[in-house]
Amino acid sequence: MPGIQELAIQTREIADRLSIQKYDIFGSAVDETSVKVDQGKPDQVKASQRSSVTVRVWNEENTVGVTSTTDVDPNGLGLALKTAYEASFFGVKENIPDFSPEAMAPLAQQINDKTAQVPVADLLDKLILVEKEVIEAHPAIASVPYNSLAQRDIDHFYLNSDGAMRTEAYSMASIYLYSKTEEEGKKPRSAGAFRMSRGLEKLDIEGCLKETIDKTISHLNYEKIPTGKYQVVFSPDAFLSLLGAFSNLFNAQSILDKQSLSTPESLGTQIASPLLSLCDDALHPDNVAITTFDGEGTPTRRVTLIENGVLTSFLHSAGTAKRFNTQPTGHANIGAKVSVSPHFYHVFPGKPAEQRYSLDTAENVVLIDDLQALHAGVKALQGSFSLPFDGWLIHQGKRISIESATVAGDFLELLKSIIYVEEEAHLTPSGVCPYVWVEALSITGE
Repeated sequence: MPGIQELAIQTREIADRLSIQKYDIFGSAVDETSVKVDQGKPDQVKASQRSSVTVRVWNEENTVGVTSTTDVDPNGLGLALKTAYEASFFGVKENIPDFSPEAMAPLAQQINDKTAQVPVADLLDKLILVEKEVIEAHPAIASVPYNSLAQRDIDHFYLNSDGAMRTEAYSMASIYLYSKTEEEGKKPRSAGAFRMSRGLEKLDIEGCLKETIDKTISHLNYEKIPTGKYQVVFSPDAFLSLLGAFSNLFNAQSILDKQSLSTPESLGTQIASPLLSLCDDALHPDNVAITTFDGEGTPTRRVTLIENGVLTSFLHSAGTAKRFNTQPTGHANIGAKVSVSPHFYHVFPGKPAEQRYSLDTAENVVLIDDLQALHAGVKALQGSFSLPFDGWLIHQGKRISIESATVAGDFLELLKSIIYVEEEAHLTPSGVCPYVWVEALSITGE
């Protein structure tokens, strides 16, 4: 891919030839290598180079056309600009997208942090050793059917006809392990773990290995759980999974489309326990997939969504911000329609809790480690959920694996029923979050 300066010059020249005055382009490129192994042998090796460029063009009537391409040479750019210009005459007439008012504002930081990719053979050797250690950790562990070790280089850029130019580049590495047990007379049990970092040398492979083994062994001796109401503790992964499933709560575009649990009047209302605070922070130092600008070139920032239980902000694109008479927050994805999505959640305690809780002394408490079937068990516009989960019933600090169960409730009621947000934060792929305690939820046993 050409450099941002060269790309801007090429685009300007092509646009002048086509008599196009107003345009913007957002693009990304990913160079990825990943491996999978099976019983000590290479099972799958993937290498890919993917690029995607979205072009928007405004015509003399100020309506906009959008097209996408994977080709950023002069011929590809020329065709994309011409196609977008032709499409612009069929563009929407109301709430027409425009440049972000912050497309040329200074970025909070510049990211150019690529590391050298290691040979595929090294990835395979590492993963084969890890798989071997998991299988040998306990006689009941028969296999690691799902596993992956991957490295990728990521580039993003944005430019427009007013002279805005943005670019960022970084590397990522990740490992995923998911084991399976086989014991005579018992159901197969499984558990997994995931880690990611900036480059393979910083990847916590040992931590992922240990978590997978510990969780798997903890699920071997399982018991049925009686149906009823239980005090529930959500792991960081589980709580952020649920939060992501109901992210329409903070999404300004969803609110305008009447596809949200919130309305414009929800700002300033108490939607959660005062013990909970929440931000979306793309620039969080623990965010491996850091993003310094969005699809419209708006700089990203820390946005406080819930402060001591009060809904304080929504996530905005330039278009939604204009309709809400506020500033964009750096959460836009451009396409045929501009969409809004979160970057990286940061959950932390709000007001101090009157009572502290501990898993070491918990009694008859359900610890939910991993929620499943979110695509089917969540009714995002009704606020309800009914989800299978992996977890444990805790008696006097001792964990007893739950054979099979579902947790059900209303998400807004859950937020208001939070009784404790622990202080220690844990890093997950979608954010930073502590363990979150909820007063009572319905648990249905098998």
